Amino acid sequence: MVHAILALLVCQLLGEVIVRAAGIPIPGPVLGTLLMLAALAALREVPEELNGVAGVLLSHLSLLFVPAGVGVMLHVARIKAEWLPLLVGLLVSTALTIAVTALVFFWVLRKMGLQEAEQNP
Repeated sequence: MVHAILALLVCQLLGEVIVRAAGIPIPGPVLGTLLMLAALAALREVPEELNGVAGVLLSHLSLLFVPAGVGVMLHVARIKAEWLPLLVGLLVSTALTIAVTALVFFWVLRKMGLQEAEQNP
């Protein structure tokens, strides 16, 4: 378990170091996640220890929304003043996310050849 946590933290640290050194305009943890994805793709499997640690972290994911909730409460006056652009941004980004997800889903179906199998049983 310690090795899996260490792997997660090392990927996050590498992401932070690369972002700060290169001046890349993305969060370090996002780059660290991409590094972890690349490592897992190279392994072609998720180690059991890492899978267990990820499961525990995901089961407590709701705790990560506490800071966001506090941030909303601290900036409630600004949210009241700028509610329309926020609402439009939320609706547009949600619609785009749904559309992109559907397009990727159908692209993967076509790549895997599952679409033809379902049409010709």
